[in-house]
Amino acid sequence: MMKKLASFLLIVLAAISHNAESQDYLETSLTHAVRAKDLVNRLTLEEKVQQMMMNSPAIERLNIPPYEWWNEALHGVGRSGVATVFPQAIGLGATFDEELAYRVSSAISDEARAMYNTSLKKGYYNRYNGLTFWTPNINIFRDPRWGRGQETYGEDPFLTTRLGVSFVKGLQGEDSRYLKTAACAKHFAVHSGPERLRHEFNAVVSKKDLYETYLPAFKALVEADVEAVMCAYNRTNDEPCCANNYLLQEVLRGEWDFDGHIVSDCWAIVDFYSENGHGTVENQVDASALALESGVNLNCGSTFPALVEAVNQGLIEEKTIDVALTKLLETRFKLGMFDDSNANPYNAISLDVVNSPAHRELAREAAVKSIVLLKNNGVLPLANDLSRYYVTGPNAAGIDPLIGNYYGVNPDMVTVLEGITAAVAPGSQVHYRAGTLLDRPNVNPVDWSSGVAHTSDATLMVMGITGFIEGEEGESIASAHYGDRLDYDIPANQIDYLKKLKADNDKPVIAIVTGGSPMNLSEVHEIADAVLLVWYPGEEGGNAIADIVFGKASPSGRLPITFPKSLDQLPAYEDYSMRGRTYKYMTAEPMYPFGFGLHYSKIKYGTPAVTRSVIKSGESAEVSVQVTNEGDFDVEEVVQLYVTDVEASVSTPLFSLQSIRRVKLAAGESQRLSFTINPEMLQVVNEKGETILEKGDFKIHVGGSLPTSRSLELGASVPVSVNLKVK
Repeated sequence: MMKKLASFLLIVLAAISHNAESQDYLETSLTHAVRAKDLVNRLTLEEKVQQMMMNSPAIERLNIPPYEWWNEALHGVGRSGVATVFPQAIGLGATFDEELAYRVSSAISDEARAMYNTSLKKGYYNRYNGLTFWTPNINIFRDPRWGRGQETYGEDPFLTTRLGVSFVKGLQGEDSRYLKTAACAKHFAVHSGPERLRHEFNAVVSKKDLYETYLPAFKALVEADVEAVMCAYNRTNDEPCCANNYLLQEVLRGEWDFDGHIVSDCWAIVDFYSENGHGTVENQVDASALALESGVNLNCGSTFPALVEAVNQGLIEEKTIDVALTKLLETRFKLGMFDDSNANPYNAISLDVVNSPAHRELAREAAVKSIVLLKNNGVLPLANDLSRYYVTGPNAAGIDPLIGNYYGVNPDMVTVLEGITAAVAPGSQVHYRAGTLLDRPNVNPVDWSSGVAHTSDATLMVMGITGFIEGEEGESIASAHYGDRLDYDIPANQIDYLKKLKADNDKPVIAIVTGGSPMNLSEVHEIADAVLLVWYPGEEGGNAIADIVFGKASPSGRLPITFPKSLDQLPAYEDYSMRGRTYKYMTAEPMYPFGFGLHYSKIKYGTPAVTRSVIKSGESAEVSVQVTNEGDFDVEEVVQLYVTDVEASVSTPLFSLQSIRRVKLAAGESQRLSFTINPEMLQVVNEKGETILEKGDFKIHVGGSLPTSRSLELGASVPVSVNLKVK
């Protein structure tokens, strides 16, 4: 009897021990990696594969809820419920403000958590309700024809790096154990059009251009612990990016020691074998095996279910799936998805943060700082108590000019018409007519619009382009080129209408231009008395534009991308060599240079001082300069420091942005700014892609814009420079 009882107790204890062991994935004292591995060990092969899909199903026997990995937050929580809509990414790029980028993304991640917490309580597991955000887009906007360039921070690797790192930190939070949300660096790598060919295109790039231009931002985000990286649709140097051993294994996992998960762009793995794709393999089974072996952990698309057959055919081993899935599930553990809600501080974020007054004010601040004044013959700022204002143009009264792509929505989107109307003094009139369509001539020959400008004290024409004309494949329904802009001009009907507004009219005509990419503004610049580039400014766009127009704030935005005079100045769109592109390598004179933007005051840069004019490897020098606001307006000056390598052994950029400082200057105020010039700023990239420091002469430029004659011709402040030698 005693022996039977002892045996029974041993069985019970063993069962208890096994049961305790079986709960390791729920044990919060263990590391995320250990918990993820334990969970993977409990799954069948079919369950493992399904958990590597973007729409991971529930596993009821383990109480694992379903999860949708695909979520968007490019400039606010997108495609979900009510959310704050911040300026499009290219507008944030125009702020040149990394601290602002951090505050914006922190607000976005707060709203995301609040929305997720609420959805979870209601049992909603829809796409776009989750916490894994496929943003930011840190591709280099190398060519203005790319319709998705609006999603980026512009053409410069340094600016993209600074803003991208700040954005990731704001999204992911600062808790030592949990992520607020999970960010994703995309699209890795060498991806910026043509949009129409993205499923089959081969981007051929040299090692020098790769490491000098296309990879620095990705490396910086990996060093900032970005949780995910998305591989691109196209091929790079003959290998599909989602099966690119060099990019994914040698560089990302090897050189950079990336420890997060890799997600395919959506249906990119189908391109491996589709008729109009890369032709790399013959079928879905081979494609899924190749992607997995190359390092892809998560499939946005429909391919990975074929991994079961790939195992059955012996193409891959199940343990390869185990390793990939363990890494992927670590992200869900970092987000606290299997833990008690009280353990995660982000679960306490409530819905009252969503589109809150504080977030709306932040959206307005970001929009104000993004607006670039391209021309002003003295008409701006306007008084807000004139007798009559005329607001006109195809983009004056709609929300599409506010939002760009990958947008969210809310019930209070302030159009330009609404913003101007709210800002004028009582007693003043505001008249409105669209006057012309977005991209085609009026059918009705009767013109009741342009004559109103001649009876108004000031006319504001809101013109340019919207997401109907530029954007992603399938998004831009008025684009004949899958969202790309192979025609650089603003629609001719808008130019004709602007000419009518200004013809024989001595009253101010201000062009307010919307859009997310460079466009031909030569005629606009010639006709209008002032030109404001406002991008896609978000929900507070109308109020922000009114703040600038009526002088509540002085414009401080700077161009994050070069505006060429015409596309004839550029290499072929399909050419991924950087020769002749961006401010770094373009020798032709642009319409508007990178870094350019005016404000309502005059800034003077004093003679710079340097602590040492000769440095050795490992040494640094301090460059200081006095910046004075000689005008009558309080301003924020975007001080830019560029380096020119005067005598390198390899080709080097004409200029290279290496430091940015936003400085508030009251009217008449001076400040002395100091910059540390370290060896990293002076390094060059050779033809092998190696970063080296060479001896020789360098020139350090400091100013409010790129130090070129074109910037000065357009009215920028005079930059200063100092020589430095590396010995």
